[in-house]
Amino acid sequence: MSEENVSTTSLLAVDVITTETDDVQTAPGTDMTSPSSSGPQYYQVILLIIGIVGVATNAAIIYAMIASNQHKKQLLIFNQNIFDFCSSLALIVVFTVKLCNPPLSGALGYWLCILLISEGLLWIVVNGGQLNLMIVTIERYLKVVHHNATWSKKLLRKWVKILAAVLAWIGGIAHAVSVRYATSDMVNGVCYWFAFWSSPAAALGHVIFYILFYFVFLLFLFVFCYGRILVVIRRQASVMASHSEPGPSTSRENQSHQIQTNVIKTMITVSAFFVITWAPSHVFFMLQHIMPQHRQYLRGYYVPLFLEFLYISANPFIYAIKFDPVRRVLVRLIPWHNSSQPPAE
Repeated sequence: MSEENVSTTSLLAVDVITTETDDVQTAPGTDMTSPSSSGPQYYQVILLIIGIVGVATNAAIIYAMIASNQHKKQLLIFNQNIFDFCSSLALIVVFTVKLCNPPLSGALGYWLCILLISEGLLWIVVNGGQLNLMIVTIERYLKVVHHNATWSKKLLRKWVKILAAVLAWIGGIAHAVSVRYATSDMVNGVCYWFAFWSSPAAALGHVIFYILFYFVFLLFLFVFCYGRILVVIRRQASVMASHSEPGPSTSRENQSHQIQTNVIKTMITVSAFFVITWAPSHVFFMLQHIMPQHRQYLRGYYVPLFLEFLYISANPFIYAIKFDPVRRVLVRLIPWHNSSQPPAE
């Protein structure tokens, strides 16, 4: 949608937003002059720092998974780390552009608006990461609860996992780009996003779908799948304890069970942290749509956004603590730890 073809409805929406923006300008301490400027700069700087930390920590985890050969054994978890790394990288790109506040004009300005100013690039990766987290949860459930079923073994083939990982990327791109393209536009050099809905019902329908699918359904998957997984693991542990006899076979079974348990603990911790840090964002997103007169109060927007990317930046520490193969590689990267160890014979 070009600047010259803005509909009458869109122009009315811009008039409303402009009025609301003027109201925000009168708020103490707010230096926002348009929706493109995205609020006080110190919020943007903090998010930029979080993005840099997220890139560094997720890069370390990606290296550790490759060095420990876990990227082949845990393909979907490795894909989740790639999503987290790209999310942090997109956060740096988006907020660097916002801090520069470039003038918007022509085709370049339009696509800067759609992809960067409106945070479209950022949410392509974030939404894809949430889809991948759903897939990881289902994979863990099938692998533990239905590991003997023939249909489950077919779904756990390597090519199916690769296809699922690719579909997570396609789904994230399709959703974020379609919504930004339909509801965002550049008008008189100003970028407006989530402003040009075809009707209030369409805006409400989108927020209901988004919250139900990306939060409620994901929360249901966490509770159901990991609840069943914990029941099965406890049952297996009790059976192994009652029938175990000393020997190499029992040792291998215990080691395999311990590895599987560590993976499940890792994913449960990641999932619980996701729910805690993302709940405020979904509440605020809903209020933005049902109370549009307050949508420009960006101080309320940046607090849940900070929590979301705190989750993405902290994920690597969860893997480092819970995931043994990754932790061993990361420990070897610590210089003073290596210097304190005697040379291997």
